[in-house]
Amino acid sequence: MIPQEQIESFFDTVQAIRTEIAKEIVGQERVVEQLLTALIAGGNVLLEGVPGLGKTRLVRTLSSVFDLPFSRIQFTPDLMPADITGTNIIVKTDAGNEFRFRKGPLFASIVLADEINRATPKTQAALLEAMQEHSVTVGGETHALSEPYFVLATQNPMEQEGTYPLPEAQLDRFMLKILVDFPTLEELAEIVGLTTAPQTSHATCVANADTLMGLRAVAQEVPVAQAVRDFALRLVLATHPELDQSPELVRRCVRFGASPRAAQALIATSRARALMNGRYNVAFEDIEAVAPACLRHRVALSFEGMAQGETVEGVIAALLRQLPRG
Repeated sequence: MIPQEQIESFFDTVQAIRTEIAKEIVGQERVVEQLLTALIAGGNVLLEGVPGLGKTRLVRTLSSVFDLPFSRIQFTPDLMPADITGTNIIVKTDAGNEFRFRKGPLFASIVLADEINRATPKTQAALLEAMQEHSVTVGGETHALSEPYFVLATQNPMEQEGTYPLPEAQLDRFMLKILVDFPTLEELAEIVGLTTAPQTSHATCVANADTLMGLRAVAQEVPVAQAVRDFALRLVLATHPELDQSPELVRRCVRFGASPRAAQALIATSRARALMNGRYNVAFEDIEAVAPACLRHRVALSFEGMAQGETVEGVIAALLRQLPRG
């Protein structure tokens, strides 16, 4: 059982974070909630949306709310791996020349990988070790990254020109893929009013590394009933077309299904979501709520599925409707 004082502290801290983010971000409540859920669960996030929706501003605001080292990398086609990981340089000393490692922008706690799919696959792959192992290896020497560590990446839809698709191995390392929608008329009016006039209120720092690690530790204590855990695991297995027990829609329209990381993401984010919504145990609705963001980038349609007009979102929704809870 989680002590009551820890629960109250968790609620107070999360509410303070929400309040500060709302000073800079108009609307996008769903996006903000999912982003906070992933941070508390300790995972990387991929934000997808057309340019101009405030994805970069949201991550920058987050860095203002948390007192954590922050760096921004603008991904471009000519960006090289050493530009982000760092490199060994020759330094003249009294004893002669020696090699020293100069850290790249990956050495921060919150790394904004802006427009990640505008860089070539070679540079995209340079993030793999940092995202999974929280370390960087250069010249045969491995350098540990400080905790907590997050890569928060933005990408434009693949229909946009000048984009390179992220490899499946890298997509799998993102705990959530969050879709950023276009604002409503009322939100658009508020955005224009906020950004075209002097801003009197700015987001301020209300948390640090210890705070975030404390939130994560509390969320990890949220219990998950065996039936709920089995539901999440059966959902992941149901995305695999090669299994006989998979639904006919999946066997017909899906090329490959979600990895074990998807099951880990479902449990970790559902724990954080349950506590953020005032519940002290994970419910079926928590799994169903986080499932689209956990699975949409880990499931790929087959040619037949695309030819029939199916979408990954549609397949996930169908699985959630058909999969029995018991």
